[in-house]
Amino acid sequence: MVEPSSGTPQDDGRGNGAVRPRALLPSLMFTSLTVSVISTLGAPMVPTIAREQHVSLSAAQWVLTATLLAGAVAGPVLGRLGDGPRRRAAIQASLVGVLVGSVLAATAPGLPLLLAGRALQGMGMGLLPLTIAVARDHLPPKRMRSGIASLSITTSVGAGIGYPLTGVIAQHLDHRAGFWFAALLSAAALVVVRWVVPEGSSTPSRPLDLAGAALLCSGLALVLLAVSQGVAWGPVSGATLGCLGGGAVLLALWVFQARRTPHPLVDVRLMRNRAVLAANTTALLTGVGMFGVLSLVNLYTQVPAEAGYGFRLSLTATGLVLLPMSVGSVAANRLASALVSRFGPFRVLPLGPLVVTLDLVALALWRDHMAVLVLGTFLLGAGVGAAYAVMPLLIVRHVPASETGSATSFNQVLRTVGGSVGSAAISAIMLAFTPAGSLLPDDDAYTTALLATAAATFLGVVAAVALPPRRSTAPVTGSAVVTRGTTRGGRVTGPAASGTDRRNSGR
Repeated sequence: MVEPSSGTPQDDGRGNGAVRPRALLPSLMFTSLTVSVISTLGAPMVPTIAREQHVSLSAAQWVLTATLLAGAVAGPVLGRLGDGPRRRAAIQASLVGVLVGSVLAATAPGLPLLLAGRALQGMGMGLLPLTIAVARDHLPPKRMRSGIASLSITTSVGAGIGYPLTGVIAQHLDHRAGFWFAALLSAAALVVVRWVVPEGSSTPSRPLDLAGAALLCSGLALVLLAVSQGVAWGPVSGATLGCLGGGAVLLALWVFQARRTPHPLVDVRLMRNRAVLAANTTALLTGVGMFGVLSLVNLYTQVPAEAGYGFRLSLTATGLVLLPMSVGSVAANRLASALVSRFGPFRVLPLGPLVVTLDLVALALWRDHMAVLVLGTFLLGAGVGAAYAVMPLLIVRHVPASETGSATSFNQVLRTVGGSVGSAAISAIMLAFTPAGSLLPDDDAYTTALLATAAATFLGVVAAVALPPRRSTAPVTGSAVVTRGTTRGGRVTGPAASGTDRRNSGR
């Protein structure tokens, strides 16, 4: 492993050529922050796009939902491509997709092409697991844990930074200028990746599971379509039930197929490890709360005067209200790292979703005060930052190095799916509380949506407490691919356990 004693390129010992040790972590963080800013770019501009495109807020909300859905699909594909010698190429291909999507969104004449551009931008949401895999392979041991924790919170930090930046650009120019800004950021990230990130890992190349990708993509799309359009179609209509049933069948077929193919898109056997299961379930439910707060604060602060509620803020002012989210994420990351060292990751994991739950309840009851909204975004960043700092540490400790990209990408998928479900559910609630002939929902829509997302996030607290193994487990550090191993008591056994380090992984 290369020590960061010099900024000059050094060979990494894995056949990947030169590594610039001092520049590697800052470059990975810049790339992750870039895609985080871009992925949340549509959220501040949902009310603006709704007005300019003459559509309802629930329809304009798909500017965010489309990105989240595309990210949920891109994550496992990029994660598998990144667990091998094509890692840098996978990162570059994703950034090219983001660049093309940014240009398309900036030039789109109508909502359909704008949504297509936003979907392409969603490809960038699959990059975080790849940056974590690079950090695991190439950072020195003494910097790896803090580096992975820092990378994991770029989702919330990037959102907090991106909102005021894009708000200023969109307000003083137009919403298209925000997407041109995204194009510049993604182009800069492409240059950084080409200059700094090593070419690949020492893991042999494996074929991409195209059948698994198709099943997962189709299943997620149908479920999210049913959630978002269920109110418009009717909760028990044939279309809603058909989408839900079809999606459930396709996802079940994906699990069945993944258990039997020699090179699955995501090794679902890893999900049987209780530590990994706890991290993934918490990721799913915390994602609902995170995007619930972001979407609802954006909408509530910008609602026009005729609604009779809200603050009627500009895009710039709304961005400033959301800026404390970044501060909360950074502060919680440092605190969570200290708590993990003292108490272990399993005891720290429930704290994040608990803070988000309390935040959502407070906003549901007292959102008429600006100070509460500002405090709410700070607490959101703190809760999400604490949770997201712990999750990848749990996964990295309990899966082989050869599965880092795939396993962490699935965790990212579940964060994104949670956000997609939250975003789609908010769209459905807004539509249900919108009077006929109006484009604006009643104030009760926000109370209902905040309490619904709070209930989902509280289930994340329950999962974080109940799912982790009752006894300490050993971290997996071997490079064997988990294909036939099983899990007992949270520890990988069988052929997959070769090279296992017996040190205590946490409490």
